[in-house]
Amino acid sequence: MSPQDYCKQKTNESHSSFLFAFIFLSQKKRNALTALYAFCREVDDVVDECKEYEISKSTLDWWRFEIDRLYNNEPQHPVTKALDPYIKHYELDKAYFVEIINGMEMDLNFSRYESFKELQLYCYRVASTVGILSAQIFGYKDSKTLKYAHNLGIALQLTNIIRDIGEDAKRGRIYIPIDELKKLNITESEILKNINEKKFQDLIQTQTKRAHDYYKLAISNLPDEDKINQKPGLMMGNIYYVLLSKIKKNSSKNILNQKIELSNLRKFLIVVLTSFNYRWIK
Repeated sequence: MSPQDYCKQKTNESHSSFLFAFIFLSQKKRNALTALYAFCREVDDVVDECKEYEISKSTLDWWRFEIDRLYNNEPQHPVTKALDPYIKHYELDKAYFVEIINGMEMDLNFSRYESFKELQLYCYRVASTVGILSAQIFGYKDSKTLKYAHNLGIALQLTNIIRDIGEDAKRGRIYIPIDELKKLNITESEILKNINEKKFQDLIQTQTKRAHDYYKLAISNLPDEDKINQKPGLMMGNIYYVLLSKIKKNSSKNILNQKIELSNLRKFLIVVLTSFNYRWIK
């Protein structure tokens, strides 16, 4: 199996909405994005699939060494071998790959975030960095586009956090800032039990508003001259923005006890309409 085939298999197994954004890319950009996403899946799986802290920690350290090898033209893993041709071509900064690993390590060391400032760092590391690297692969002329990618990454990650709040809580993780839970007088045990629906509706409203604000901020930073090249990112943004709207319309009981999703057909329609410049984010 070639490195690129390995990456394709890794990304296909994820069934991610990210794959819908690949449709309109050139083969070269699609291969680069596939390798980038496979890297993200590899390091994420280190945390999700390995239950031993020391093993997970040493594996993430191995990936740090592997990124060093990649930038010294000595990659060993199929994913880094697949990334290798695109590092210089798209001027992908090593620091972003290291930050992605650092973000995954935060999941090893923290299961709570006291404030949004702390959560924001996590979102930057696991999502904004990927958004920036993706924007570089898509192509841009104005450096403000990287700011757009940064904010869009945070918006996407906040949407994931809201969608997965019940599932994460069952795994012992709470990504909603603790100070915001206290402000609404919500205990950690209540998140699992959904005792007071009114309080949870207030919580969902505040969290969805923040995510909505980041979508708006991202779009405001995207220069007109880069909108065509950045359409794959806009496709992802529109898919997740529609998902956020669907989450907001659901009861807190549904949000806490089931995964709110969009059908593949709806995602595809969003991608097609985005290709014709339709925009949901206002």
